[in-house]
Amino acid sequence: MRGKLIIFSAPSGTGKSTIINWLMQFKELHLAFSISCTSRAPRGQEQNGVEYFFITPEEFKQKIANDEFVEYEEVYADRFYGTLKSQVESQLERGDNVVFDVDVNGAMDIKAAYGDEALALFIQPPSIEELRRRLTNRGTETPDVIETRIERAAYEMSQAERFDRIVVNDDLDTAEKETLEIIKGFIG
Repeated sequence: MRGKLIIFSAPSGTGKSTIINWLMQFKELHLAFSISCTSRAPRGQEQNGVEYFFITPEEFKQKIANDEFVEYEEVYADRFYGTLKSQVESQLERGDNVVFDVDVNGAMDIKAAYGDEALALFIQPPSIEELRRRLTNRGTETPDVIETRIERAAYEMSQAERFDRIVVNDDLDTAEKETLEIIKGFIG
């Protein structure tokens, strides 16, 4: 049985990764992460074909020219990230329900390509003020970086209505359970 696509997008600090990692424990959902391509070098213990497919910027540009990506982005000059159509198709044919953790633009590209085979979920903070508090309490970013993330979050939240479902993460336990029920309903 062919799998489906589950696309997650959210502002940084919303709890999206925590929710996704919690969902991955439910083996009956047959969830598998999408493995993206990148033109950057591996970091630390990263392995080709596990965390990413590592290719050169030239190879990435050739794949763009050949229309091999369902979505991609050039984050910095010659620093690309993208999702290969062939990788998604092989995962779907295996029966995996493929999980994507992408920005709002990538999410809409994937949704446009796969239509009803894809569920686009937007994880939203209760408010910008709460998001600022969460980012500040992490203690990992400077005030300038936090403000940049808040500006980005405001844009991302303005795009939330384009998604199939919005889950407000006011309480993590509630947001996790709501997301689980939405996915169960979607994959049948």
